Amino acid sequence: MKEIVVISGKGGTGKTSITASFAILGGKDIVVADCDVDAADMYLLLQPKLKTEEDFYSGYAAVINREKCLNCGKCASVCHFEAINLVECLYTVSSINCEGCGYCAKICPVDAITLVEQNVGKLYISATKADNMMVHARLRSGADNSGKLVARVKQEAKQIATETGKELVIVDGSPGIGCPVVSSLSGADYVVLVTEPTVSGLHDLKRVYELVNRFHISAGCIINKADINPDVANQIEVYLIENNIVHLTDLPYDEAFTAAMTIGQTIVEYDHDKLADLLTASWNKIKQILSKEQQ
Repeated sequence: MKEIVVISGKGGTGKTSITASFAILGGKDIVVADCDVDAADMYLLLQPKLKTEEDFYSGYAAVINREKCLNCGKCASVCHFEAINLVECLYTVSSINCEGCGYCAKICPVDAITLVEQNVGKLYISATKADNMMVHARLRSGADNSGKLVARVKQEAKQIATETGKELVIVDGSPGIGCPVVSSLSGADYVVLVTEPTVSGLHDLKRVYELVNRFHISAGCIINKADINPDVANQIEVYLIENNIVHLTDLPYDEAFTAAMTIGQTIVEYDHDKLADLLTASWNKIKQILSKEQQ
């Protein structure tokens, strides 16, 4: 089983639209994982039918037992995150500010504070319109530990692929270079970098590839909207050559992308002309690269 992760150094490059197109092209032979848990939206294009859902617990927050509490204020005095405050003459913990360090519980003279595991999101397993299984999740607003939720999504996707004999898992990773991206890259066999020919697009491509390179993962790149700035597109191509990154394809700017999204379709479903051909060729090229690496 091989794992392909699609990432971008910044948001708005078309990463999710391209990943959803690959999910359609892969069909029943793949398992899909939406690891962009902070802003999960691939379901809008793949229209999954929910099979199972479960709460996801991670991290801890302090809870004060009112019956035991002496209202001495020692917990508030040692909290470095200003999570404990006096509200209507009672000390109260803000779960958003609390980091779950447990210092307040240790300092409490009457053991009135306990640490409770937090429900930070939902994990879903669904069947998509492409006849494949999709593992996706949603992080609660203001919740932490998105990296752990990403790891759980990938774990479930790999387990489904193993149990059903699927050869590929396609992952929609988070944009940027933070913890969710690191978690998305862990265990990947191939990375598809999606960028655009802008100054910020090139800058963030370099940042995210530095991260990919630390994992020693082979990578290819798709330049989306490549014709909007030929000068920067050329700079990107030079960077790809210098770093042995496979130039998978250039996608021209086309409002068909937006038109497809508004009716809940991927571009390969909506446009059966140039864009669909380019993405189909890119998908086949990725599979060929993985096949050669396996030999």
